[in-house]
Amino acid sequence: MAKPIAFKPITVDFKADLQRRLEKAPDEHAAALLAAYDVLEAAYDEGLLDILHGMIASKDTIITTLSRFASQPEGIVGIRNLLTAAKILTELDPEVLDHVSKVMASATEEHKREQTPPSLFQLAKRATSEDSRRGLSFMTMVLSGLGRSLKG
Repeated sequence: MAKPIAFKPITVDFKADLQRRLEKAPDEHAAALLAAYDVLEAAYDEGLLDILHGMIASKDTIITTLSRFASQPEGIVGIRNLLTAAKILTELDPEVLDHVSKVMASATEEHKREQTPPSLFQLAKRATSEDSRRGLSFMTMVLSGLGRSLKG
């Protein structure tokens, strides 16, 4: 007849293991601990810890208010719009956005330098340049697509 194999599990003292890891932590993670202390101090100085403490203390009120808002039709539409906006932002090319922001800054500066509004002739002249026509072409394509989506 076969003899059963004696199995005795090794007991692990989790508390002692945690204590050992805690004692080694300052040596192994000194830079990270100092950075964490700096972040913690900055959060304290700016009052963020007080805000966080208040949010934790009133978590039931916050969750109740958010759930009440989310269950209303306006809340549902708002959440859907937020998700759609996030989807649109993920589809945009960062280089194009960077270029657009530079163009906007340049146009803002040029607009500030204008002493009087341009005449209709100056606007027409500006609109007939190759770059303006390219931009107008793009904008009319966007408007056409928007109009198509509004049909039905």
